[in-house]
Amino acid sequence: MKLTTLLALVLFVLSLRVIAAPTPRPFIVETMVVLEIDASINPATARYLLRHLNEARPGDLVVVKLNTPGGLVSTTKDIITSMGKSPVPVIIWVTPPGASATSAGAIIAAGAHGLFMDQGTNIGAATPVGLGSDIPESDGRAKAINDLRALVESLSELRGRNAKGFSEMIATSASFTSQDALKKKIIDGEASSLEALRSKLVGARVSLNGEARQLEFAQALSVVERPMDLGMSLLNVFAHPTTAYVLFVLGVALLYFEFQAPGGFLAGSVGVVLLILAAIAFQVLPLNFGAIALLVAGVFLLVLEVFITSYGLLTLAGLGCLFAGSLFLFDTPDAWMSVQYTTIFSTLGGVVAFVGFIAYYLARHRSAKVRFFEHLGESATVVNAIAAEGTQTIYQVKTRGEIWRARGPAGLAQGAHVKIVQEDPQDLTLTIQQISHQE
Repeated sequence: MKLTTLLALVLFVLSLRVIAAPTPRPFIVETMVVLEIDASINPATARYLLRHLNEARPGDLVVVKLNTPGGLVSTTKDIITSMGKSPVPVIIWVTPPGASATSAGAIIAAGAHGLFMDQGTNIGAATPVGLGSDIPESDGRAKAINDLRALVESLSELRGRNAKGFSEMIATSASFTSQDALKKKIIDGEASSLEALRSKLVGARVSLNGEARQLEFAQALSVVERPMDLGMSLLNVFAHPTTAYVLFVLGVALLYFEFQAPGGFLAGSVGVVLLILAAIAFQVLPLNFGAIALLVAGVFLLVLEVFITSYGLLTLAGLGCLFAGSLFLFDTPDAWMSVQYTTIFSTLGGVVAFVGFIAYYLARHRSAKVRFFEHLGESATVVNAIAAEGTQTIYQVKTRGEIWRARGPAGLAQGAHVKIVQEDPQDLTLTIQQISHQE
């Protein structure tokens, strides 16, 4: 009897716990939005991810195919913050085979609502390093490591993953294969295809802004891939830390050369453009402000081409600035308007056609044999006499609507008709004689 009573009491308590445990509200996934980051973690990749998170609609599930060697810590924290505030689940999927989520990529993976890896991939090695060397052993290094350790531990605990494993990635640069990461519960599972990933997410529980939700997929599920557009791809090239540093050094060097040998403006103009691009890449200059600076620089370079012979270099640089500035002008995460590519290409096409026509005309004009005198044997009219020169007089004569300096016999009256009998290209002077009545 006592045993029966005890069992009944246990069952009663368990039933109370089941009743007390709230059932997560379902999150119906209607669209899987697939993004791909196959580059370093830089302002371009952050802007790419942030834009699509802001554009996400209720019912979207964002899948990020990740393959990165790492990147900027400040940008990494921006991405983590964006994922934490996202109203839709964000799933990190390290793929394809051979891909890795190292350094900053591992930190981002720690903050994802779901973390999966393809076979033949790895994750880890997240110890902070500098540009080309490890951070020196100092208080600064210890602070950086401790800060990142605390960050990944809190994120992994929030997502129900092995906090110790992520901490080892920071402290000892540990790296794990997909099988090791699965055994240590660093990831939520393995998936070798998008369909396999979807099947593993069915019924999964995620926390969206502190609320537990359970993933369920609609029967009419749609998959939408959204790669980087042209502007983001271009910015991704410039925003790589090494590329940004090279742009900065080249810009400073060209400006120094311009100050040392002023007058050409070519080196200085290109140097300013490179510094603008470096400022955008370093996030010193906001992207839309940088776009305006590029547009202004492009117009300046095109105008400068009129006064400086650069053999088209300034024109090419100006067109490049106009193109990049047009792409970046409204390319912000919260932009509510944008310039269509057709408008950009048609406008720049018109500019290129006009510049090409002018270049063709000038090249044709320069290639032709330039002759200042083509009036030999033609008639002219005396405008006035300028001065006496020995037995002759210097006149101004008009022929073909042009006023020329001419040398002829004295006594020619204003309006007299004369004939051009000789040309002197050295002093740009014609020789004339009066036309007789017989002529």
